[in-house]
Amino acid sequence: MPTGSLADAVRRGPTRLRLRATVLLAALLLVATACGGSSDKAATATTTKTYKIGVLTDITGPSSALGKKVLAAVRAGIGVAGTEGYKIQYVTGDTQSTAAGAGTAAQKLVNQDHVFAVILISNLGYGAAPFLTAKGVPVFGGDIDGPEWLTSRNMFSVFGYPDYTKVETTTGQFFKLVGATTIGAIAYGVVPSAALSAQATAVSSTAAGLKTGYLNAQVPLGSTDVGPMVLAMKSAKVDGAIFLLQQNTAFAVIEGLGQQGAALKAPLLTGGYGADLLDAGPGAQRDAQGAYFQLPFEPAEMGTPATEKFQAALRQYAGFTEPGGLNEYIAYLSVDALVAGLKKAGDRPTQASLITAMLGISDYDGAGLFGSHTMSFAMADRGKGGVGSDNCLWFTRFEGSSFHLVQGADPLCGSVIAGKTVS
Repeated sequence: MPTGSLADAVRRGPTRLRLRATVLLAALLLVATACGGSSDKAATATTTKTYKIGVLTDITGPSSALGKKVLAAVRAGIGVAGTEGYKIQYVTGDTQSTAAGAGTAAQKLVNQDHVFAVILISNLGYGAAPFLTAKGVPVFGGDIDGPEWLTSRNMFSVFGYPDYTKVETTTGQFFKLVGATTIGAIAYGVVPSAALSAQATAVSSTAAGLKTGYLNAQVPLGSTDVGPMVLAMKSAKVDGAIFLLQQNTAFAVIEGLGQQGAALKAPLLTGGYGADLLDAGPGAQRDAQGAYFQLPFEPAEMGTPATEKFQAALRQYAGFTEPGGLNEYIAYLSVDALVAGLKKAGDRPTQASLITAMLGISDYDGAGLFGSHTMSFAMADRGKGGVGSDNCLWFTRFEGSSFHLVQGADPLCGSVIAGKTVS
């Protein structure tokens, strides 16, 4: 899912730096209850083996805020795994917020740290994927960067395997549901999944009977020059827009449109839900009023057993006081999926047996956070749809100081539009 993993340490407007708040996911509870667990986790482990994993994410550089959230949620996942008898230790690999840095960090994790598996969460993770695949290292995370998740049998995305060149109906349906008529889509060109998603949004909106007023899938990463975008969107009379950008940049565009007398009816952010926004301060919350946020998982506001377990794990093991965001979901579920695979990988799992076991899991339920839906890790099932299990996304709207469910959109499940692709 595009852009969710990018850090928000960018300048808001022309001068101010502001901490971001976007992407990724988090945890579960310390006690495995009957509800919300993966359908592949039937028995409690008795192993005393300690598994050493690497966490490859953006720890320094422009996206460094991401790394802190990811590491915290991994600790929550490891805490839950411990209650099931699995001992997991982690070491870190820093992408330095570059694709080249991701490749270097991957080599360090494998050649120096000798990790058993890797959790990879970065929009620039495609820089590490070829090496990890060549070495046969199991990789867990989210398909938020590039197409390698679809083709590499060692890579396991915990929110499904979207083919970003395909177009699904979900986004267009959402904008129609909330009353938008002319749609904009803005994304970073350096992040393939984001750029393709922006293009797909335009096609999805047209299929829903809406007009595409503005499409910009080539925004430079880190750019704070939002003036031209604001004027172009105003001129096109855009009233709904998806932002596959760092959160502060998205808010700068939203604020600029308001100042121009062209306030959006339906601004939609792919990241920023939960603690990412709530911890960003009153300025960010002011800018976010009325904005919509999407997730490929149940949001905390649903109050299901699975979401309660997830939030409890974050509190217990990571010290969170606010709902976890997208990055936290993905990081926690990466550990959850690893444990699901270990339970099927034999008494003495190897990297090869773990990969084989993962490829055989066809009913992973994301620790219950997919609601009634499941997903498959099998190669034959990859790339069949968009982001989310069964093309389902959950939407919230930020009002006052909290997130609220959107009637008719929790979840909103679409389908792939036959014959429509982007490139």
